[in-house]
Amino acid sequence: MGRKILFITTDQQRYDTLGCNGGTIARTPVIDAVAAQGIRYERAHPQSVVCMPSRSTMLTGQCPSTHGVWMNGVPLSEDAPSVAEVLADAGYRTAIIGKPHFEPFLDAFARFPENGFSRAATFGPHRGFEHFESATHGAAGPLHYARWLAATHPEVVNMFYPVLDSALEVNAMGGGDTGAPQAWKNNIPREWYHTDWVADRTIAWLDSLPIDDDWFCWMSFPDPHHPWDPPASEVGRIDWREVPLPAGYIADASERERVLDAKPRHWRAWYDGRMVSNYEAPLEWKPSTLTADQLREVTALNAVECELIDEAIGRVLAAIASRGWDDDVDIIFTTDHGELGGDFGLMFKGPYHVDGLMRLPLIWRPAASAGSTAATVTRPVGLIDLAPTFCAIAGLPAAPWMEGKALPLDDGDADARGFERVLTEWDSELWGVGVHLRTITRDGWVCSAYLPGTAHDGTEGELYNLADDPLQRENRWADPALAALRGDLLADLWDHQPAMALPLRAVEAPV
Repeated sequence: MGRKILFITTDQQRYDTLGCNGGTIARTPVIDAVAAQGIRYERAHPQSVVCMPSRSTMLTGQCPSTHGVWMNGVPLSEDAPSVAEVLADAGYRTAIIGKPHFEPFLDAFARFPENGFSRAATFGPHRGFEHFESATHGAAGPLHYARWLAATHPEVVNMFYPVLDSALEVNAMGGGDTGAPQAWKNNIPREWYHTDWVADRTIAWLDSLPIDDDWFCWMSFPDPHHPWDPPASEVGRIDWREVPLPAGYIADASERERVLDAKPRHWRAWYDGRMVSNYEAPLEWKPSTLTADQLREVTALNAVECELIDEAIGRVLAAIASRGWDDDVDIIFTTDHGELGGDFGLMFKGPYHVDGLMRLPLIWRPAASAGSTAATVTRPVGLIDLAPTFCAIAGLPAAPWMEGKALPLDDGDADARGFERVLTEWDSELWGVGVHLRTITRDGWVCSAYLPGTAHDGTEGELYNLADDPLQRENRWADPALAALRGDLLADLWDHQPAMALPLRAVEAPV
């Protein structure tokens, strides 16, 4: 019997929503305890700040340029490599329960397996996962959670926020107490909400396994991604009126606009409602209309969702302990990308390579039987390093197609194995707007180069000193005193950036 792996992901969760990372609004004692026993990474970055490319990186251990999911709506190739297949071939039982999103969700005819399994009342296999149960952010669509809710509790299906409007665009409708976009009062009983459903189904799968089996279970929560519509019974945990405004929010409008104007032009264009470059940001909503109270309410609802996830994880860990597996289970917790969360007066996500979207919670608690010591790693790591880490836990070599390295156990290990930089990509072509950028984080600097597209001419960029300017308000791209440093970072970026796989795979749906 070897080490088992519980891989926990959330969707669109900020680094600072966890107590162990300095968060003060959501109470997350379960994950905080896991972090205290394990390794907490202070500079974990995704290879894309949008769902499908990032999740495909977790599965393949490859950059988006390599695996070909260059934007949302591009399905991961059916023959793409999968770390789940590697583990299954080595004798691991494998499951993914919750949100997968390697294939488009807007798929009315269930062309893709992820949307077809539930209609056929089957549960896999899929991409190396012998067991597959799917969920997303609500009760619409063909995924397993939606089908279960419609079959067992049809009276609550319409209680969720309607994610799409009548034109099939992401809904800009406001709700809650303040009219905040995508805030909603959801009267669904907590035990039927997708967070508890994901935990329930995970426990059921684990309970079905013989005690001596080795297993890899990817438990994937859809929250705290918008819409922010947790069960109404839980909203009273946090009074939004008492929630402080985030440090990244600039309350003075003139100062906010000055900061935005010093960034590449698409920042201010989105703020003013002149350009949207990500389908999941409501087309009809202008960030400039966001009020302080709306931001407080959204922050509170987001924190409630984080608390519910933490409690659900606690139930799963208790189930693992009851099977006698506790000493032999590695736990890895992370998310696919962050959330702007009011930084610069913006919400949601898009081609904005700053900490709100790029700095991720990442925690690894190796199994007690591994004899590791608790540590905090300050060197940069990426989600690209997860697949090799799963292989290392299982005692397997990393597959030759994996582009990352097993996560370091401490800073000394990181230095010895060359964890110097982490790269992040963005490509999108949407509504006639093309945005393309490449970013390197190294030595306390974040440097982004913009490629030519409809929004940029290829000369724009961003450069931030994280030590002096942690909120990334002063873009120093054009600072002549930093020309040599900028040139060095850009050379390092292009030396390590994989070439884009061509021809580009087709965009099959918006998301």
